[in-house]
Amino acid sequence: MTKIITDTTSGLPLDLAASFGISMIPQQVIFEEQSYQDDTGITTAEFLKKLKGSAILPKTAAPLPNMYTPFFTQAAKDKETCIVIAPSAKISGTARSAETACQDFPGADIRIIDTQTIAGCVGTLALEAHHMAEAGKSPDEITATLNALIPRSRTYFVVDTLEYLQKGGRIGAARALLGELLQVKPILQIKDGIVAPFAQERTKKRAVARLVELVCEQLAGIIDPRLCLMHIDAEDEALALRTVLCTRLKIEDIPIYLLPPAIVVHAGPKALAIGFFE
Repeated sequence: MTKIITDTTSGLPLDLAASFGISMIPQQVIFEEQSYQDDTGITTAEFLKKLKGSAILPKTAAPLPNMYTPFFTQAAKDKETCIVIAPSAKISGTARSAETACQDFPGADIRIIDTQTIAGCVGTLALEAHHMAEAGKSPDEITATLNALIPRSRTYFVVDTLEYLQKGGRIGAARALLGELLQVKPILQIKDGIVAPFAQERTKKRAVARLVELVCEQLAGIIDPRLCLMHIDAEDEALALRTVLCTRLKIEDIPIYLLPPAIVVHAGPKALAIGFFE
């Protein structure tokens, strides 16, 4: 049997992950010297309330290696394979924590996948791995499929401001556009494992419209793009975007994920994102 492990940056709802038996490791959020786990310690709504009322920008920390230990211990005991599906190592220390924990289990079959992305596409890969495991696919087949999908991953997002990405140190290649983008709505992307600029528009409405055209162009003719939407305090916008994309792409439904506090810290309120695989 193959055990699938991911973390809360995947954006997967906790109840959905639990129903599939996918283990979720929480990221850590440090707010005013108090640490929270962003699964059960603090919700996105609670975190947003604290964020809006504070002049201090919270910090995040990757899960400690010992958070993986119980899962690796059980897998080693049961002679199971563990596949850890982690966010980009260029953005988060999550993969490194899993690798550190793995060193205590030299005889176990533990595989750590750096997805080179973050948020919904990480969740999509975790779901893909789960469904393959349920279908009886081998660990080698699962990891081969994930490694083939990773280069095809695309994530684009619109933020109200670059302030949070800048202060949190996750702005990546978009740093060069900081001054220019302060007065516009940037469309950013995850490219080569980091946040990078893609385009800019004068209003969020125009940015979202540009996003729709971009997605429809890139997904033309693709039967299963594994599309997902993500948001932070922007549910109405996400629902409207889903309606447009379902109509344009002739898709019955698109999952919408509320992103966790560990991503809110860096993207800020009202962020809207889309993830898919070309």
